[in-house]
Amino acid sequence: MKENEMIFGLRAVIEAVQAGREIDKILMKRELQSELSKELFEALKGQNIPVQRVPFERLDRLTRKNHQGVIAFVSAVAYQRLEDILPFLYEQGKEPFIVLLDGITDVRNFGAIARTCECAGVDAIVIPSKGSVTVNADAVKTSAGALHTLPVCKEKSIGQAIHFLQASGVKVIAASEKAADTYTQVSYDGPVAIVMGAEDTGVSAENLRTCDDLVKIPLLGTIGSLNVSVAASLLIYEVVRRRMAE
Repeated sequence: MKENEMIFGLRAVIEAVQAGREIDKILMKRELQSELSKELFEALKGQNIPVQRVPFERLDRLTRKNHQGVIAFVSAVAYQRLEDILPFLYEQGKEPFIVLLDGITDVRNFGAIARTCECAGVDAIVIPSKGSVTVNADAVKTSAGALHTLPVCKEKSIGQAIHFLQASGVKVIAASEKAADTYTQVSYDGPVAIVMGAEDTGVSAENLRTCDDLVKIPLLGTIGSLNVSVAASLLIYEVVRRRMAE
């Protein structure tokens, strides 16, 4: 993490939040209690910015500057809201095509998925505000700049995003090795969203139960899984193939 992607100090972080800067998360010294820290939490009310309490040593490892026990990480892009994007797509007469990332933390995988999404005409990527990769300079670089043009929606949780999409007429399909059908055996007609999970844990069990369909990619070798960016590419381009065939 480069220092120009961080904001140090209580007053500076409070001013950044109040000014509406795109902040991914805030690290705060575990035992920090002060009037300024109360002011920061007041400014954070209603904002979708997670605060993580950490040991002072972790903050010192990130910067030698006077951080006063608080460091904020600045996003490289402006996040958008799914509830704003979806009606706009419908108004344009489009069938929304959304990709949701559940628990993916590897920046390079995220960048590679974003690049595929942009090339395939995906309308937006959705990430959760906690336990997820964020859009930093490395992600933008790996995406070959795709993250500067592709909308990224940061939602409270992937579960809430799935429910919102379903209520808005979008079919939600998750990749899972537990699925009975392969990814070529299901319908991708109409508005559709693809959910991809982390390579080690996959899509969470709770979110799998909510999805409309589960699909798997046949694995014929001895390795148990594909790289998630490769798996995402297969599913995304299956949707493209079907739409072009129509």
